[in-house]
Amino acid sequence: MLGQRRRARVSVLAFCIFSHLLLLLVPLHVQAEDRRVVRVAARSCPPFVIKQGGSYGGLSMFLLDHITDQLGLDYSVSEYGLSGMIRAVAEGEADVAVSCLSITKEREKLVDFSHSFYETHLAIAVKQRGLLQTIKGTLYNKKLLVALGIIVGVAILIGGILFLLEHKVNDKLYSMKTKSGKAKEAFLVGLLFATTGPIRYYEFKTLAGRILAGFLAVGSTVLIASITALLASAFTLNQLHSEISGPQDLGAAEVGVLQASTSLAYLQGHGITAHTFKDRKALLQALDEGRVSAIVGDNAVLRYKIRKAQAEGKYALLSVLPFVFEKQNYGFALQDDSPGIEKLNQALLAARDDPGWEREVAKYIGSE
Repeated sequence: MLGQRRRARVSVLAFCIFSHLLLLLVPLHVQAEDRRVVRVAARSCPPFVIKQGGSYGGLSMFLLDHITDQLGLDYSVSEYGLSGMIRAVAEGEADVAVSCLSITKEREKLVDFSHSFYETHLAIAVKQRGLLQTIKGTLYNKKLLVALGIIVGVAILIGGILFLLEHKVNDKLYSMKTKSGKAKEAFLVGLLFATTGPIRYYEFKTLAGRILAGFLAVGSTVLIASITALLASAFTLNQLHSEISGPQDLGAAEVGVLQASTSLAYLQGHGITAHTFKDRKALLQALDEGRVSAIVGDNAVLRYKIRKAQAEGKYALLSVLPFVFEKQNYGFALQDDSPGIEKLNQALLAARDDPGWEREVAKYIGSE
């Protein structure tokens, strides 16, 4: 009888211990279940989303890691194309789209955007010319032909006027006996005024010639400065970059662009026809192989892709032109009227204030 009571007390004690352990474990289980997993639609876009094996890195993913840590969330990533990423969020297939995603009014009709986390612009990449292409381009450069035309025209005009005033009395400047010889001398006198500045006034015998030489001294200085600037512009642009010197030249060029991108929207909005490519690798290859003469894309992305490729020994002659246009702002995309957008924005601003963010930007992009 005593043994039965002891066994009963042991059973009760064991039950109590088990009950207490169960009560301790249940909250842990509930907490694990309550940690929500965010469905992320991502698109590879170095340096913002970089896929390395089965993991993801880059600037956008750096921010996503900080945001989910602050909000106590986990996330899973699925890959999409550009338009598919927007569609996935709009239709509830994903909770947030993460990439180098520009905030535009057209996309705002489908999804909501977070605050901007990176500001960039559109830019143009071209292939630098080889020696033969540079020589050929120089000979046919419109700015060079205009400058030479101005020089010749001014030389003929000034030389002709001075010849009429001086050729009968000035044997020093006009010593040739034949008409063709005198015409050459007249042109040379005018050419000196147009290219090197005025001849000293006392070289002229007539008062009219000396007065004209004085006025031309001022005019030729301005003319020479203008022609020098025009020639410098023509040679610099031509030697470095082909015939494209800005967005205004894209209409006459073979232009490549990423399909469904803001760059394509910009070109279409300006009536510029472009060849579209499915990814940036194909886009850069087309430029390197000469199938297009320029490509348009986000400045930060183009610079990163070309710099990284050149570090690997590829695309040695590709470069981004030193000017930008059409400002772009990157953000995360969420469903319309998403209840979590305010918390995401607060966490995003906090992540951007973190010193690590500046280090990440410097690591991937440096200073633009």
